[in-house]
Amino acid sequence: MQRMMLRPRYGRAIATLFCLGLGLVGCDSTGGERAALEPAAAPGARPQVVATSTLIADWTAQVGGDQIELTSILQPGADPHVYEPVPADSMAFEQADLILYNGYNLEPNLIRLLNAAGVEAQRTAVGEVVPPLTLEKEGRTVPDPHVWGDVSNAVPMVEAIRDQLIALSPSQAALFTANANAYIAELTQLNGWIEAQTATIPPDQRQLVTTHDAFQYYAAAYGLTVAGTLIGLSTEEQPSARTVQQLVQSIRTLGVPAIFAETTINPQLITTVAAEAGVALAPEKLYSDSVGAAGSDGDSYLKMMAANTRAIVDNLGGTVADPEF
Repeated sequence: MQRMMLRPRYGRAIATLFCLGLGLVGCDSTGGERAALEPAAAPGARPQVVATSTLIADWTAQVGGDQIELTSILQPGADPHVYEPVPADSMAFEQADLILYNGYNLEPNLIRLLNAAGVEAQRTAVGEVVPPLTLEKEGRTVPDPHVWGDVSNAVPMVEAIRDQLIALSPSQAALFTANANAYIAELTQLNGWIEAQTATIPPDQRQLVTTHDAFQYYAAAYGLTVAGTLIGLSTEEQPSARTVQQLVQSIRTLGVPAIFAETTINPQLITTVAAEAGVALAPEKLYSDSVGAAGSDGDSYLKMMAANTRAIVDNLGGTVADPEF
């Protein structure tokens, strides 16, 4: 499996991956040239940073700029819950100076690999800087790892990434701080925009039904209720026939206007639920555990959260205004 070597776009997310892998430090998101904020060090001198998920890789690219070599283990669209590591992942961990992962057991197989391998790198569970909401799994109360669903939670996670990069390269502290501040300003704008859009949904239609339990933070932050999910916290779970029928009945009882598939999960079962409940399946899939492929409407954290909000508000009866950021 080919590793994704990421190069940041200031103020925007994962892009220009081809030029990154070749180390063309003058490329921007359109393939043109831009002036670097600060001359990049020789490639061999740049710290090796590994991010497990595409979301963490996106945030790290925003903060690290050209001063780090960034590798994302997961590719856009990959599901961290069920991802099976390959030998190249172990090598990436062993060569890293810093490893950034979500934690709260979002990426269980990668966490096991990280703990088992002879890894000397500094490691940080970025998601665990946020106090978690909880869910029930197999009769146990466990932390919900999908902390990024509330955009305000992304701020302390970006700050944690900033602090780790500064500890790794103190000479770049001013650059990392400036990049983080600029990105946090964008996150703040996005958060306010989402609040305004979801407020337009009629109160009795603020019911969210998705494939798996990935939107608790989003619902809690933006005034919605998770009315039901087909599967629970992890996408490795398989719903029983009883679970499907209970969800169908809940949708009918609540009068939910539409339900949602997700980009990282096969939509077959949720399509069946929609048909049996006699409810619309939203034409837009929601981005849950990963950003979208390059060039999609969700190929960065900012874009995926905006795309999700448009889909949710449109299909639940609200009105979406174009963002001003």
